[in-house]
Amino acid sequence: MVRAVFDSVATRYDLMNDLMSLGIHRIWKKVFVTALDPRPRHTLLDLAGGTGDITFGWLKAGGGPVLLSDINQAMLTVGRDRALERGYAADVSLLVADAEQLPLPDRTVDRVSIAFGLRNCTDKNAVLAEARRVLKPGGRFLCLEFSHVRVAALASVYDTWSFKVLPRLGRVVAQDEDSYQYLAESIRMFPDQETLAGMMRAAGLSRVGYRNLSGGIAAIHTGWRL
Repeated sequence: MVRAVFDSVATRYDLMNDLMSLGIHRIWKKVFVTALDPRPRHTLLDLAGGTGDITFGWLKAGGGPVLLSDINQAMLTVGRDRALERGYAADVSLLVADAEQLPLPDRTVDRVSIAFGLRNCTDKNAVLAEARRVLKPGGRFLCLEFSHVRVAALASVYDTWSFKVLPRLGRVVAQDEDSYQYLAESIRMFPDQETLAGMMRAAGLSRVGYRNLSGGIAAIHTGWRL
């Protein structure tokens, strides 16, 4: 089902995120890339990386080679085309893979990122365990995801936007109301900040922490493999 949703929205993915976040996702992603601490000798596994926003941000900031991975071929096709347009083809390898079962050896990469993708994974605990497995000792996992609002004044407005306005915009702008309805619902079912932090610790990640963005509409979670 998730694959079908993203087959539907692949060519309009950036528009989708603009609609869902009123364009603020672009700022969140810049903060996220800075948190990744790109370095030339570090390798990045960009899970659910699809269209490549995090990959290109990492490379632009001076990071090393990227393995851009997604379960959805249509999303990766968009990412591949964007890499070619930006002159990053030599720095980016593509991998069609399920984040719950990565076809990679242990201790392979320095950073694992997943931005707005973990909520679409069925077994989130498996994704976290796989992320830790493929990290080198001293490597770091970072997740950027829509989360749970921590500012009471925002909560009702955010609910109205997510469940009433967003699906209608999806119908009018993208001719795809059902996919946008699913995406709004997937946000509400995602673990809250403390729950996700606990899941990361249970997966074996250390020094786990999180940072709320825009009052908790989104959050960056981080953890290390020590």
